[in-house]
Parts: sequence; C-alpha cells; structure tokens
Amino acid sequence: MPSLPNTALVVGTRGSKLALTQTEQVCSLLREMAVAPIQLDIIESTGDRSPDSLSEIGGQGIFTAELEHALLDRRIDLAVHSLKDLPTENPVGLDLIATPARADVRDVLVTAANHSLYELRQGAILGTGSARRRTQLLALRPDLRFADIRGNVDTRIRKVESENLDGVVLAAAGLQRLSLLDHISTYLDTDELLPAPGQGALALQMRTDDPRREWVSELNHPATWAGTVAERRFLHGLGGGCRTPIGAWGRNISGELLLDGFVASGDGSDIRRRSSVGNPDEATKVGAAMATDLLHSGAGDLLTSETQHS
Repeated sequence: MPSLPNTALVVGTRGSKLALTQTEQVCSLLREMAVAPIQLDIIESTGDRSPDSLSEIGGQGIFTAELEHALLDRRIDLAVHSLKDLPTENPVGLDLIATPARADVRDVLVTAANHSLYELRQGAILGTGSARRRTQLLALRPDLRFADIRGNVDTRIRKVESENLDGVVLAAAGLQRLSLLDHISTYLDTDELLPAPGQGALALQMRTDDPRREWVSELNHPATWAGTVAERRFLHGLGGGCRTPIGAWGRNISGELLLDGFVASGDGSDIRRRSSVGNPDEATKVGAAMATDLLHSGAGDLLTSETQHS
C-alpha cells in the first residue's frame, strides 16, 4: 500500500443508536488496521428531522444526502450508510468504496403475544411504512391492515403497545446489530418476503480523489458487493424508489451469483417475480437483465400505476 496522509480520517454518520452502532463497528475494523487516527462526526439527516412519512418527504436520499454533502465539502472523509437508504447513483466526486460482510437480510415480525404471521387475528394491524413489506404481506394474508409508523428500532418496538398494534415488521439486521434479537416473534422467510435491495448491508462512501480509498476498500466483502450490486442495478433498471413495491436478494451459491427479484402492485394482487443465475464478476449485467426481463413482461404498467397513485 502506498504511503498515506497521517491526518485523522473523519467518519460521518447519522446519530441514531443503530447508525452509531454500525459506524462504531466499521471504525473498530479501521482502528485494527492502524493506518490513521479515526474521528467521528454525527450529522443529522432530513429523514431524522422530519416527522412525516417517507412517502410524504420523498424517500430516496433523505437519510444520506447530508452525509454526501459533508463528504463533498470535505467536512468528513468517509460516510457510513445503510446501503438500502443510498440512491443507486453516486453524486459526481463520490464513490461507493466497500460493502462489509452483510448481516441477516430477512424481515422479522415483533408481536405483543409472540405470534407468528399466521397466528395473528383476522384483520390484524401491523406497523410498517414499507410498500414492499405491505404488498408481500397482503399476498400472504389479504385480511391484514397496516399503520404507517416511523422512528428508530426501539421506538417502533414500543409502538406495538403504545399504539395498540398487533405487531411491527422490521429488518432483522437492525435488531441483530442492537442485540435485540429476543424481541423477535418470527423470522419471515425470503420465500415469503424478499428484502429491499441492499437490506442488511452497509455502504462505505468516499471522495473519488481521496488516496485513503485503497485502505478503506480492504473492508469490502466480495460476495456482499456482488449481491448488492446486482440488487441495486435491478432497482435502478426498474426506476423504482421507496414508494414502489420492489424487492431483491443477491447471494453467492457455490461460486455463482443467484438473484431473486420482484415488482408488484400496491395491493399485492399482481406480483412479478424472477430468479437468475450469473457470474459474480458480472453482477451489474445480471441485475440489469432481470429488470429488462420484468419490464418486457409488463411490469412497467405496475410501476406506472404506483407512481400515479403515490
């Protein structure tokens, strides 16, 4: 590795407990490499400030834009994001450097009575603001109703009681990183609920001209990188955002990249799902081809319909 500046690497993160925990995990790995001192800078995002639902405040980039601005303004040197929050295209001057090893990609159900999905009462009310989750859950249980909830992981768990919900649907990765696995009533298998593109993965983003990129890139996990590149290219190819029911999961199976993806109508009555196998070194091509396949099968009509109703 070439000699690098010995000045501190300033790492930017959101201030939520989950964001701080994730970032500290990354900082610990960087400190073990002992290349440069590490400093932490907490930056509040639009999504953190606004009490409105994600669909009302815009969705894409609301948790990441301020961190990207801080990178471009050279106030921080490295941004740690939840990959699922990051738009599929980097601003000019910034690059995605690494995706460390991924956590559990599944969604989970947290309920008051420790019920599974199929043990919930008829017409049960679940808390989730995700169109992807609602759509797939309705395909499994058309009787379910939903409450649009926001807040950090702890807050959403508490809302099961405070808002008289039958349960909430959360990402397993968040509970795993916060050591809250004992709250999980049941894991929702990926055959039932495909995750959001990038779910469970972290994204390390830096300036294109920063020579310390080579150092930070050593944290990259190749299988996570290939899988999430395919997922995000699939999302990009469909032109979907947080308001569109889209899911994808790419993983390495016996040296090959297996990608599952879907797009759906909002009520879960029409779900178009595909699976594809390809070379991990051609992850971009795998994701783009699946998106094209779905669009040719008429999925564009679903995307147009959701845009008109959002």
